[in-house]
Amino acid sequence: MNFANSLTKWYIQNKRDLPWRNTQNPYLIWLSEIMLQQTRVAQGMPYYLSFTKAFPTVFDLANASEEQVLKLWQGLGYYSRARNLHKTAQKIAYEHNGVYPDNYTDLLQLKGIGDYTAAAIASFSYNEVVPVVDGNVFRVLSRYFDIESDIALGSTKKEFAALALELMPKNNPALFNQAIMEFGALQCVPKSPNCEICVLNSSCLALKKNKVNQLPVKSKKLKVKNRYFNYLIFSDEQQNTIVQKRSEKGIWHNLYEFPLIESDSELHFETILPKIQNLKTTASTISSVSELTAISQLHKLSHQHLYIKFWKINIEGIIDNGIDYERLLQFPFPIVIYNFIEKNRNIFKI
Repeated sequence: MNFANSLTKWYIQNKRDLPWRNTQNPYLIWLSEIMLQQTRVAQGMPYYLSFTKAFPTVFDLANASEEQVLKLWQGLGYYSRARNLHKTAQKIAYEHNGVYPDNYTDLLQLKGIGDYTAAAIASFSYNEVVPVVDGNVFRVLSRYFDIESDIALGSTKKEFAALALELMPKNNPALFNQAIMEFGALQCVPKSPNCEICVLNSSCLALKKNKVNQLPVKSKKLKVKNRYFNYLIFSDEQQNTIVQKRSEKGIWHNLYEFPLIESDSELHFETILPKIQNLKTTASTISSVSELTAISQLHKLSHQHLYIKFWKINIEGIIDNGIDYERLLQFPFPIVIYNFIEKNRNIFKI
């Protein structure tokens, strides 16, 4: 039995029952593919179900506010995906009357849709003969054929796409694409796969050469940047507080946060006090400052480590345009801030 036949037979017997596999609706497939970028299925599934309930069609998503979209996305991370999702939904709804492009090339023109997502939609919705190449596909092909090309290079992606296209049965590309990705997700996993039960073990070159855990090759590593965030929770006599929209580009763009002092190293009471006093966030008189988290919380992102502290600043009188706890919960926050609010509700409630 050849490679493609073995894979598809395995897939039919072992595939997970996932809701986006039971449809050819390009809206639902697009939604699932965007959500599952750099996200495990178990983590993405509740968000997919919430989104499809709140926005059953692309028109519903397009007509929502960005804040509604970000709030529903809260905790899924990589928030640029949500912003691009919303903008593309508006383009599809308002400029294309809700109709998605029906081919790989035209899908690539949409914001937030790259090679992988365009290929997935074109293949799964329209059965276009185009290979879907993700981390799972890299892993399966590099091991089976013993390919040592560096997958961090653009030229390698083209090499693997050409190989996948050659292997793909032209009468059912969608089935092949689903099969090879699922095989990488469930069987040919990154660390210590169970090769004894693998349907491809008799012809896998990496297994024969004892190189399974060496492939695929990926040389380029992201340099991790350390950042120190000090969030200031102002609280007046009615326990109202202040939040602001994060307007700068980069992480958490357009999400909400407490007033922030970012520093080059961890700040302590003596070093942060003058910085707080120099802030123009509030004209009110400060009555006290206290550390709510003595040790910085470490929040890991793919390319940044955030060391986060929360500080309580009590204010005499009433804060102009201050907000209470119930209003606070309605804003879309980075999950690390939202979790803090949830766990420390006594700070915000009288």
